[in-house]
Amino acid sequence: MSIAVNAAPKTSLDWHQWAERLHLEGRHFIDGQFVHAKGSGVFPTVNPANQQILTQVARGQSADVDTAVQAARVAFQKGAWSRMAPRARMAVMLRWAELIEKHSDEFALLDTLDMGKPISEMLQVDIPLGLLCLRFTAECIDKLSGRVGATPSHVLSYVLHQPLGVVACIVPWNYPFLMTLWKIAPALAAGNSVVLKPAEQAPLSAALLARLFVEAGGPPGVFNVVQGLGEECGKALALHMDVDKIAFTGSGEVGKLMQIYAGQSNMKKVTTECGGKSPHVVMADVKDLDLAATWAAMGVFGNQGEVCCAGSRLIVERGIEKEFVEALRRKAHALHQPGDPLDPLTQMGPLVTREHQQRVLGYIDIARKEGAQCELGGDVPQGMEAGAYVSPTIFSQVNNSMRVAQEEIFGPVACVMVADDFDDALRIANNSRFGLAAGIWTRDVDKALRFARDVECGMVYVNSYMDGDMQMPFGGWKESGNGRDKCMEAIVSYTQSKGVWITL
Repeated sequence: MSIAVNAAPKTSLDWHQWAERLHLEGRHFIDGQFVHAKGSGVFPTVNPANQQILTQVARGQSADVDTAVQAARVAFQKGAWSRMAPRARMAVMLRWAELIEKHSDEFALLDTLDMGKPISEMLQVDIPLGLLCLRFTAECIDKLSGRVGATPSHVLSYVLHQPLGVVACIVPWNYPFLMTLWKIAPALAAGNSVVLKPAEQAPLSAALLARLFVEAGGPPGVFNVVQGLGEECGKALALHMDVDKIAFTGSGEVGKLMQIYAGQSNMKKVTTECGGKSPHVVMADVKDLDLAATWAAMGVFGNQGEVCCAGSRLIVERGIEKEFVEALRRKAHALHQPGDPLDPLTQMGPLVTREHQQRVLGYIDIARKEGAQCELGGDVPQGMEAGAYVSPTIFSQVNNSMRVAQEEIFGPVACVMVADDFDDALRIANNSRFGLAAGIWTRDVDKALRFARDVECGMVYVNSYMDGDMQMPFGGWKESGNGRDKCMEAIVSYTQSKGVWITL
């Protein structure tokens, strides 16, 4: 995932100085302009590296949601975007991508300050992949076509794909820029109007996205941002009678509520991506154990472990477990050491909030009490107590019945389990209520293909992990959700089909 970025190199001092001067916008963006919350309520957003308040953010309530949804509905019905010629809509989105790219450093800084992601990762991963998503989606617009049916000569039948109307996108805090584009880009490409609710833990980059959309030529009211808390603003969106779809990424608990709210309101469409506890299998016939350990470390410690498809259930074939754990220790120490997220050399930042840090540390205590052996970390890095940091942590002697093997920790905690053979590894892999991703390392083609066929998840990686491109759908099975991001399928999911039968 190393993609070059056209950004001038900056030192830690440069980034810190820019952060002090940066304007932080916390208001809603509705109908093409920034507005305060109707009730004048605000909440703080906090820098997790030092616990300092960055700014106050508008605390949206149902009245703010009503205003944003109404603006989105009016814009949709006017048709300036929903009925815009496909290539004209494509041109706006491509101009939007150009503007975002020009503001790459600003987007990187906003998310780093807001949720702790290292600035280098923002510039090398999140920004390029977000732009790739936006441009891919834009280029798909004029490829989204209906079909003409095979009918008797006196009949013409065809199927249209038409935008749904108003789509509410509720996004998570772990990839504020990237996950937002994964949701809003296909919704907008299909011709919908969008109301975005960013995560309250990392809301700042959404406002800049919305402003640049209008600057690129997007009609006012088509893309709106309502800030607020999930239980207030998010719930109001999900229950709103004039919202046609909820696109949600977040916890399974809230994902289930989204489906309930849809049933309690207008039976709006709901797609969910609700995290996971993904198995990452290493067989004894692996060609390069060191390479497998490198990918395994990235798969569980990358982005501080705050990754829904993190390969945190490491299932290793008996006989190589000690060698693998030692290799994983080396890679974690070399490649994932916590530090100042504004230092370009830092590979791992703090967790998003103090509350989440305590939750992860709580799971580490649970693992010890359950009898797991801590091989690395398990604490707060020395000298970093002011921030919400957790050291990269590795547990061995884990069995699949332990809570740390079954529950999503969403932090830098790896659980190493031992399997007797391939069939045992597959059994352990599938013994989970989640089904987002899975990976396997093996030189045996038969094992690789059987694993890909039989593992119960939405994405499978063989001899790599968390790899892929925009053609590949991203989404889960079981309690990991029912939606798909990226790919052409994602755009189609923001449309509804209409069959037309004409007797001549």
